Amino acid sequence: MDLFTILAEQRIKKANEDGDFKDLPGYGKPLKLDDDSSIPEELRMAHRIMKNAGFLTEDNNQKNEIMRIEDLIKNCEDELGKEELRKELNESMLKYNSLLSKKRIKTNSAIFKNYETKIEKRLL
Repeated sequence: MDLFTILAEQRIKKANEDGDFKDLPGYGKPLKLDDDSSIPEELRMAHRIMKNAGFLTEDNNQKNEIMRIEDLIKNCEDELGKEELRKELNESMLKYNSLLSKKRIKTNSAIFKNYETKIEKRLL
């Protein structure tokens, strides 16, 4: 460790012992850390900026997941693999639809309505 790191650590420890941090908002509460380990390192800063600006919401992420699975189905040559992907697609579409309904956004898509009816019949 270099001299500046050692000095900074000492000053932080002294300030903590003196109680200088007790008036800070969130003192004593756990940090809410985002898990961005799945994002490539060179894209993390851009991802964080877009997320903080409100461009990367949960419903956008779910929509992107649906498109990703649809692309995988198109390129999959194995029938068992396609069937597994279709199940995953159905689950993702359910999650997406429930997110939209929580936000009170109605989906007028016939695909969603048809699928919603099938799920309701199975659950009832």
